[in-house]
Amino acid sequence: MPTLCRPAVMVPEYVITRAETLDIARRLHAGNPNLPLVLRLIENTGVRKRHIIQPIEKTLAHPGFEIRNRIYEEQAKARLPEVVRQALDNAGLREREIDVIVYVSCTGFMMPSMTAWLINTMGFRYDTRQIPISQLGCAGGGAAINLARDFCAAHPGTNALIVSCEFCSLCYQPTDDDIGSLLSDGLFGDAVAAAVVRGSGGSGMSLERNASYLIPHTENWISYAVKSTGFHFQLDKRVPTTMKPLAPALRDLAAAHGWDASDLDFYIVHAGGPRILDDLSTYLEVDGHAFRHSRATLTEYGNIASAVVLDALGRLFAEGLVAEHGRGVIAGFGPGITAEMAVGTWTHDHTHEPAAAQSRICANPLARNGGVAGSRLATGGTPFPTLDNHRTATAS
Repeated sequence: MPTLCRPAVMVPEYVITRAETLDIARRLHAGNPNLPLVLRLIENTGVRKRHIIQPIEKTLAHPGFEIRNRIYEEQAKARLPEVVRQALDNAGLREREIDVIVYVSCTGFMMPSMTAWLINTMGFRYDTRQIPISQLGCAGGGAAINLARDFCAAHPGTNALIVSCEFCSLCYQPTDDDIGSLLSDGLFGDAVAAAVVRGSGGSGMSLERNASYLIPHTENWISYAVKSTGFHFQLDKRVPTTMKPLAPALRDLAAAHGWDASDLDFYIVHAGGPRILDDLSTYLEVDGHAFRHSRATLTEYGNIASAVVLDALGRLFAEGLVAEHGRGVIAGFGPGITAEMAVGTWTHDHTHEPAAAQSRICANPLARNGGVAGSRLATGGTPFPTLDNHRTATAS
């Protein structure tokens, strides 16, 4: 059975706190009649800080879509190799043992995909399959896990690498001042993450069954307006209510596997905002503590789009409390409105856990190999001490 191994997650070196976010909103949108409501909404997100790839002064400026996309490519190439190497180490594999790369990003565009650069630069085989995902937003993390699992199940003995690269701050639009846009400016953060799905062996979540579900006629609730200035994030006020129709889809997936969704050992879900987690707790009849890892990601990093589920999963690994054969669910939610879900059991395979797997973490991991000094790398979402500065918006 394919196994999702321990992820590696990196957040950038520049940090903006909630207090700084609120101050910027007051300064830049003082005349907006909706500002008091927006400030309350930002306060209620639970986000304490976010990490971004540039200092706040550069983030708030808009040099044009072309330059922003160039920054996306440069930053991705500088930051991805280290997190990919750590994910491979966590799974006890080398580059040449990977058969497919699933690359997820909704905050920049490249053709050929970043997968081609990774193959040429990092020593992956030239026959490695490439699956880029760009239009599922935050649901892309769950979709990548499902695609990787299905590939490994269809091709026994193969291994898949998942890479998520989300620079939401590059989607900030200074002229967008509606409630949804201003709330997004206080919610989204930047991160890169990677994880391996082993076709056999490995420790982590054995992926046993998956499913997708789209809420009918909600395709305009989360979307991009693509303009000459880039991606303009659009968020409908009804989005926080989507767990009412999605919770039954989670229940159906668990029931098809003979499980009760209210009685699982772990829950890793996309934390688009606090109400998502609160409503899931209600509709699944699960204690709110079950979503502590997703809530911690939201609190410490904000909504990091497709990387949320990988970071929350990493925190579950770091906690180290799931017993052998523990049952759980992982789910990403995003535009569509779409849910990408998987259920499986926890497995421990010490034969594929080299002692060196945890040794690559260092205080300044990207300073070598031409990387970006000051970035923070974590196996399992455990953050390193951070530096300082702000801002954001992307597809959910």
